[in-house]
Amino acid sequence: MNKQKKVAVILSGCGVYDGAEIHESVLTLLSIERCGATYHCFAPDIQQRHVINHLTGEETSEQRNVLVESARIARGNIKPLTDLNVADFNALIVPGGFGAAKNLSDFAVAGADVRVQVDMMVAVKAFAEAGRPVGLICIAPAMAGRIFGEGVQVTIGNDAETAAAMAQTGVHHQECAVDDIVVDSTHKLVSTPAYMLANSISEAAAGIDKLVTAVVGMC
Repeated sequence: MNKQKKVAVILSGCGVYDGAEIHESVLTLLSIERCGATYHCFAPDIQQRHVINHLTGEETSEQRNVLVESARIARGNIKPLTDLNVADFNALIVPGGFGAAKNLSDFAVAGADVRVQVDMMVAVKAFAEAGRPVGLICIAPAMAGRIFGEGVQVTIGNDAETAAAMAQTGVHHQECAVDDIVVDSTHKLVSTPAYMLANSISEAAAGIDKLVTAVVGMC
């Protein structure tokens, strides 16, 4: 009997505008289980860049912690990102949402000068160096150049401005439909546009299901 595969999932808060995209995160967890694998969630124990009122879209004066907010999605079953040990997992997946570009990195403000949050960099590079597959969803592939280096292949859909900024970090961007994936076999890296293109939760689900299936299949 095959040993059940374990997938680490890195969240970046709770809510599309300042954290992890909730639909993408839940769809990822559901897809992992449907593939016969298990998951555990992690998030950096840091303050969010800012907090957005998701009803009005306006920034508020609140301060929130990325790990505490991510625990909402994980139903409390989550650990600090510093506790993630690559040896305990077969693969890693990172859902999108602006948290990936504001909390896990500063791509939202820095663009081509993006820097990856230190705990995030350490965690994902550990999977890359161990040859274990990684899945990046939505805007999360914007970090790929800094983590994987020159020539890494990913997609964020077809946004030319975002793709151009990513190209300056060494990324080779491939346009991709909402229900499809881009696979970089050399780096064991899979990406999908999700809500960079999706107009509905079902459209996001189609690409995420393919990504999770591909990532688990690479284990």
